Amino acid sequence: MEPIVYTNAPCDDCPEVSIEYPRVIEDTKIGRAVNAGIQEEIISLLTFSDSLEVTDINEAVNSFTLGYTELKSVYPDETVPWEARIRAEVSFENHRVLSVRLDSYLFTGGAHGYTSTNFLNFDVEKGEKINTQALFRDLLAFRTYAEEAFRKQENIPADAPINSTGFMFELDSFYLPANIGLTPKGILLLYNQYEVASYADGQIQLTIPFKEAKQFITPGMKL
Repeated sequence: MEPIVYTNAPCDDCPEVSIEYPRVIEDTKIGRAVNAGIQEEIISLLTFSDSLEVTDINEAVNSFTLGYTELKSVYPDETVPWEARIRAEVSFENHRVLSVRLDSYLFTGGAHGYTSTNFLNFDVEKGEKINTQALFRDLLAFRTYAEEAFRKQENIPADAPINSTGFMFELDSFYLPANIGLTPKGILLLYNQYEVASYADGQIQLTIPFKEAKQFITPGMKL
């Protein structure tokens, strides 16, 4: 992989954009899948203007900039400069699975910006992006195990509702986060801000060591 760094030119009347991500150099099936997956995530984060057809990162930056200038034209004295900081990196890799972590911070006005993390998981042998379910042979059993670990980490009594200590799980029932990634320490469950807690609580993270998660992993993944 080669590092790609994008920083827009300083400007008094435009948003500040900084992007860092790895790009696979070799033209292989897995390389194309990884490059496309990362690009799609960055595009989705930066696309703000419906008037532009966005197909690459440069166009996404232009869309983000146009979104800001359009808002500023309506509220010239009230619009604070926007900001976007995006950084992607490989968080885990072996001969079968590759996991990419993409961290972002976007400020588009309001009281504060928004920090989020997205994981992209890829099957190296098949050369394609995989969804969370493909990692587990028994997702329901893993969820039950994860809830026990979550309650222990967050000091939530086993016989109490999951929201009894201040969390905000919908229907007061535990569920896995939208983002599950792999790290050298194990399987990382990451709830972004507002997902199950308040903004002030930040991201909520739980790591399940591979030796504990092994019983739930799809055999072909060989983590």
